[in-house]
Amino acid sequence: MELSAIPHKPGVYLMRDRAGGILYIGKARNLHKRVSSYFMNRAAHTPHIRAMVAAISHVDYIPAASEREALLIEQSLINQIKPQFNVMLRDDKSYPYVKLTMNEDFPRLFLTRTVRRDGAKYFGPYPSVGYVRHLLKYLWNHRFFLLRPCEYGFSEGHPLPRQQARQCLYYHTKECPAPCVGRISAKDYRKIEKEAETFFRGDFHKLKDVWQREMQQASKGMDYEKAAALRDNLAALEHMEERVTVREVKMDELEERVGRSRAITELQQALDLKKPPLRIECFDISHLQGMETVASLVVFEYGIPKKQDYRKFKIRSVAGIDDFASMAEVVGRRYRRLISEGKTLPDLILIDGGKGQLRAAVGALKKSFLKSPPPLRGRTEVGGAPHPNLPPRGGKGVMPPITALAKHEEELFLPDKAESIRLADDSPALHLVQHIRDEAHRFAVTFHRQRRAKHLLDSHPSVTSSDH
Repeated sequence: MELSAIPHKPGVYLMRDRAGGILYIGKARNLHKRVSSYFMNRAAHTPHIRAMVAAISHVDYIPAASEREALLIEQSLINQIKPQFNVMLRDDKSYPYVKLTMNEDFPRLFLTRTVRRDGAKYFGPYPSVGYVRHLLKYLWNHRFFLLRPCEYGFSEGHPLPRQQARQCLYYHTKECPAPCVGRISAKDYRKIEKEAETFFRGDFHKLKDVWQREMQQASKGMDYEKAAALRDNLAALEHMEERVTVREVKMDELEERVGRSRAITELQQALDLKKPPLRIECFDISHLQGMETVASLVVFEYGIPKKQDYRKFKIRSVAGIDDFASMAEVVGRRYRRLISEGKTLPDLILIDGGKGQLRAAVGALKKSFLKSPPPLRGRTEVGGAPHPNLPPRGGKGVMPPITALAKHEEELFLPDKAESIRLADDSPALHLVQHIRDEAHRFAVTFHRQRRAKHLLDSHPSVTSSDH
């Protein structure tokens, strides 16, 4: 099992047996670490986990935009599929929500793992209980939403006996507004409750700005403990702010997404790549008898077109028909620019063509790495560490892998291998690279036709579009 194919990203993983049946579905903040943990130190696992791991033949994964999206996908899939080991290993664990008890005259705000149809309002779910618990504590300590923390049963028409209220520590310390004894009116209390509801619906940008300023001031004043606490609060807000698309996950869509992950995994294995090619950039050249030569660049991420990153190129330095020189020009221009601007490089470069086009592209890529100036802008970092796909500083570093797909035999070529790689006709990896290559060809031909039409109009100024 090639665990290196699984990315260090949030998502959902599906454990399958030899027949393709789904044994277990789980979600993870880091897919690679979570899945790898099943196959390390197996003696420490419970008997049920050991039995499941022994039955695993394949692992599929579905990348997600965030941990919360992964959580929602996981819950939906488990409800639909009910895998054997999810049922066996169920421990009644659920994910936390913030509950606002709107079904009470004087609502309370607290964490819960149980959602009921009781008239209360629930916000979540949140994958990390620690962040949200820390935030609720901070909001209470700093009196942002001073709602009662007690569980006493009373209402506007039936206040709590004063003798019983005096037994409450919050009553004596005045940390609670004490609606139980009429210290605050129901109208004013509801105003606080509305502010809390607005906040947990996502309108906390003002508070975020305040905390950012206070954190900077605390850091300048060397009050690092306060700065760290505010940093954790900001992290909690970002955690709650993750955008989630809530929608039904259907089985045909699941198969499509899993199919894409399989294709990426198979392509990684076929090309012997160190990591999965999650971002692929593909180039194609188009011309008509050497006239109006252009090039296209299409980008696929997670097996899906990312059209906002597509690019068109007019070939500048090549006269006549020379696909090799044209490919060298466009590849060189593309990666000299990415390197000089400090932008992220792809996981794989795909060339439409055979050995000649590949040789020209590799030569241009090497020159881009050797001759490019240092990046002009700040370099992207993730968690304080350089992004794994950042270009080198001043030419040092590892070039992205590159391959070419030849049309006639649909074979893949690698720079350092004499023999081509031929994938089975029903291979998901072959279908993926064919799809990417065909999209690059379509995009290049469309641009070429636009250039030819413009050239004809410029050559015959009396001809206008209304004449056709």
